[in-house]
Amino acid sequence: LISVIPDSCWDEIWCWYRVEVGQVVNVSCSDVSQLFANGYIFRNCTKDGWTELDPIYEKACEFAGDSETGSKTYFLTISQVYTTGYATSLISLISAIMVFTMFRKFHCTRNYIHINLFSSFILRASAVFIKDGVLFADENDDHCLMSSASCKSAVAFFQFSILANYFWLLVEGMYLQTLLALTFVSHKKYFWWYTLIGWGLPTTILLVWVLTRNFYDNRGCWDDTDVTFIWWIIKGPITASLLVNFIIFINVIRILVQKLKFPGVGGHDTGHFMRLAKSTLFLIPLFGMHYMVFAFLPENTGEEARIFIELGLGSFQGFVVALLYCFLNGEVQAELKKRLWKWQAEGYISYSKRRRTLFTESSTVTQISVLEKSSHKEVPSGGTSI
Repeated sequence: LISVIPDSCWDEIWCWYRVEVGQVVNVSCSDVSQLFANGYIFRNCTKDGWTELDPIYEKACEFAGDSETGSKTYFLTISQVYTTGYATSLISLISAIMVFTMFRKFHCTRNYIHINLFSSFILRASAVFIKDGVLFADENDDHCLMSSASCKSAVAFFQFSILANYFWLLVEGMYLQTLLALTFVSHKKYFWWYTLIGWGLPTTILLVWVLTRNFYDNRGCWDDTDVTFIWWIIKGPITASLLVNFIIFINVIRILVQKLKFPGVGGHDTGHFMRLAKSTLFLIPLFGMHYMVFAFLPENTGEEARIFIELGLGSFQGFVVALLYCFLNGEVQAELKKRLWKWQAEGYISYSKRRRTLFTESSTVTQISVLEKSSHKEVPSGGTSI
């Protein structure tokens, strides 16, 4: 008699993966949701399939208020927040890229790096919408059994966008440190190295992750973190980039303090260094250091706080980046005001020319009309009166 291993199943709350026949599986209420108090649900794997839940969730877990309603309300609120945040970020980032590309004055290495950072944030926001659209298009689907190429591709694209975003934040920190430490060195030659770090490393890491998942853990939509060593293929480089960025942050502060205390060390134009460093000094701790809180902790630790920080607050990162690097930048504001004044002046001149042309044409028509009327009234020289 051959024992049958039941397939994984979705019970509307938890995904029960397949195990050997005869095993009893238990799940903690806290693993299911942070809204649940301590308690355990058991299920037996038999040759005829899974047994019923013992006990059911309502009896095993104590809920904070109405469990189902509270859980759905919480995640619906988070969904609305990050949808608004990512939509706002997309609009502002695309606008910022247009500003940097339209004006020739902003074509420089520093802004090229900013454009790539903006692009990584755009990819990140787009990946979230794509992943949600593919994975949760039909709420009645059994998410445990979903294992299509489209959902795996959506998750892979999401992981790539996350990696690229972190590495371009790292590039921003590296560029600032190079700018401050090597004042008289041309930074254009470093740009291709920055590009390799920002796009090349994430691509390599993702290929390793995809191949590992395909050969060692090819189940579901690849959106779980159950196998630790596979998850660290993604999490390890991200954590390393955060650590390096933190070291850069400390070193940049040291360099700036040194230059401000001894202006002769790096030149007397301290205002130049402060303008270049201010935005990145804000962004490094704001868009990297807060993730260090969860970097070395298990994925189910502080689930609500993690979701709130990474999805709720994180969705507005792109908007704040565009704001600090572009729209609140003094040079950008001055150029936009200058261009706006020029457009207004050109519009006024064009309007004045059209008005002058219309006035000239009207005067000419009036003079011709007066001459024609006067010629009709004139009496012929050889005529006799009756």
